[in-house]
Amino acid sequence: MGRPAARRTRPVTLPERLAGVAALALWALLLLAGAPATVAAQGSARGAPDIPGAAAAIVIDARDGTVLFEKDPDERRSIASTTKLMTALLALERADPDDVYTAGSYEASAIESKIDLAPGERMRVDDLLEALLLESANDAAVTLAEGIAGSRTAFVGQMNARARELGLHDTSYANPIGLDEQGNHSTARDLAKLARRLLRDETFAAIVDSPRATLESGAAQRVVDNRNDLVGVHDFVDGVKTGHTMQAGYVLVGAGSGRLGAEVISVVLGEPSEAARDEDTLELLRDGLSRFRRVRALEADRAVASAAIAHQDGRARLVPARDALLVARRGERIRTRVEAPAELEGELAAGTRVGRVAILRDGRVVRRVALVTAARIPAASPLAVLADELGTIVALVALALGVGGAGWVLVSRRRSRRLASATGPRRRAS
Repeated sequence: MGRPAARRTRPVTLPERLAGVAALALWALLLLAGAPATVAAQGSARGAPDIPGAAAAIVIDARDGTVLFEKDPDERRSIASTTKLMTALLALERADPDDVYTAGSYEASAIESKIDLAPGERMRVDDLLEALLLESANDAAVTLAEGIAGSRTAFVGQMNARARELGLHDTSYANPIGLDEQGNHSTARDLAKLARRLLRDETFAAIVDSPRATLESGAAQRVVDNRNDLVGVHDFVDGVKTGHTMQAGYVLVGAGSGRLGAEVISVVLGEPSEAARDEDTLELLRDGLSRFRRVRALEADRAVASAAIAHQDGRARLVPARDALLVARRGERIRTRVEAPAELEGELAAGTRVGRVAILRDGRVVRRVALVTAARIPAASPLAVLADELGTIVALVALALGVGGAGWVLVSRRRSRRLASATGPRRRAS
């Protein structure tokens, strides 16, 4: 086949060139205008959990209370049986686990949670706490309130006083149970603060992390199940307390721990259903735990300081006594502060403690590690010590001689001037 004939092209006119440039410029402007919106949408999708069902919510770092996520956290709302968290706190602080309280007369409605304590039935405080926190038993709450304060009214006064002491400024209690009542409310932020305080108590933390418990005191043995189903299903969920009333909706104060050792606390208020409550709590806990990382703040074989060695040349390497791994939120600043001597004197074995290193997370000391010698520091020889000491003495003597010699020269000059003035020619009178 022959070669195809070459195409003849028409020259591009100036108007056509300008039209092409304008089209290209318009396309670029549209692209730039759309870019920020796309980036913003991606950032928001990654940065915040999607919990449309919750009227209010919060996630905090259980270590220091730092807020990781919030949604109307200061809106005052009915809180249902999460009211019992304050009832539990007063029981832990003001009663002994082996104390025995007598149940009074409490007429619960058919839909209330209870363990059917009979009037006059006696039960230990530790069993009442398990019934309160797992089964959310209203009769257990009333028995604790009356046993601690003498009456429900007096106990409610203690609840409100303790809330003020803890700085729960948007919290008010009207009963120890959580029934809908004027003046019984709190916020997501206050509930998270209260849960953080309670989780520092080992007894409380163990109870709310249990799927069930056996109550051994009372008229008959009882088994209570944790109404927070997430505890039994998900290993990383550590509690804390559910609640539900017509006015409050579905409520859950949650807690979770990650494999790195991070711990977070979540609160959802006003959820439309139990399923939504649980789904949103898992979303919040997982998102909160995903914000942490493990940082190697110190390595045992890496020097962080050095010190001069008395009577010897060279310097001694100083290293941490052990590695230090730290769990930190992404974005937290980790730094170290070394406390070490300027000079060491042998003989010192390798690994001798000579100071310490403080590890700071966002400016706060969170751990201290001993600072040790990386290698053996031999003792200086007597000759080296003598030479060092003699060198110092010679310097002092030289300094003294120098000062003395300068003084002698100055005195001699002054003396010469006085002699010259005394023996010089006298002027004759005219």
